[in-house]
Amino acid sequence: MPVEDLFVSAARNTLRSGRKGLSVAQSLNLAAQVLTVDLGLKPALLYDSNAACAEQLQRYLSRLRSLQLVSRSLLTLDLNGNGLIINADALRSNLEKTLRGGGPPVVNVSASLEKPAVSNAQRGRLTGEVADFLLLLEEFRRHDEADKPLYVGEKSDDWNLCTIFGLLLGYPVTYWFDQARSFENCLSMTPLVVATASAAWQMDGNTHRFCLYSFSVPAALQEETRPELENWRLRLQERFEQQSIMKDLSISQSTVTLPSVCL
Repeated sequence: MPVEDLFVSAARNTLRSGRKGLSVAQSLNLAAQVLTVDLGLKPALLYDSNAACAEQLQRYLSRLRSLQLVSRSLLTLDLNGNGLIINADALRSNLEKTLRGGGPPVVNVSASLEKPAVSNAQRGRLTGEVADFLLLLEEFRRHDEADKPLYVGEKSDDWNLCTIFGLLLGYPVTYWFDQARSFENCLSMTPLVVATASAAWQMDGNTHRFCLYSFSVPAALQEETRPELENWRLRLQERFEQQSIMKDLSISQSTVTLPSVCL
């Protein structure tokens, strides 16, 4: 059976939401995303194709492992009901860098502000959450529990999930807002530079193009965050050149202004 058919079958058999399974296109896009995580091109993916839970994601991952399509470096994570597939080694490396003071800039987008601003204070506070997550990850791996999801549980109750997701997904810049006061933000009608990285997955004569990364930075802060953005681009290109499964990396930017932005 062709490789793409194996991926499609695994997704459609394990990731059903009610009676509805994923389409072929959704299954192939998910497969490409999972492979990029397995290759270390990004540390994690946030599953949003349908309402499948972490247990279903785990069954999907176990099926791929049984077919020898992915490695055992991949783990399933449940963070406050959100399912992620993570590359434990790549993610640990990113988080340890954050603990050493090399994490991404944190942009305060609280609704109380007139405009977004880089917050060194929030960047510093992020280290406590990162340390908690690393301890949880190490304990999980020590018990060799890769065949079931890692549940973060109550530790995440006080975390700003928007900030944490940006960190876990490998974004060079992440957002924060004061959720104790409001879940709204100040990005309405704010020019945003959207960076997009795409690649092509070639298998059995077919090519599937997919989005590898997509994130935004307030245009007014682009110069202030340029070193991190450039480092992210160079590191992605370097990792891309070290593998041969994905082809034709493309990184582009566009500027958008939206009446509302949901984080």
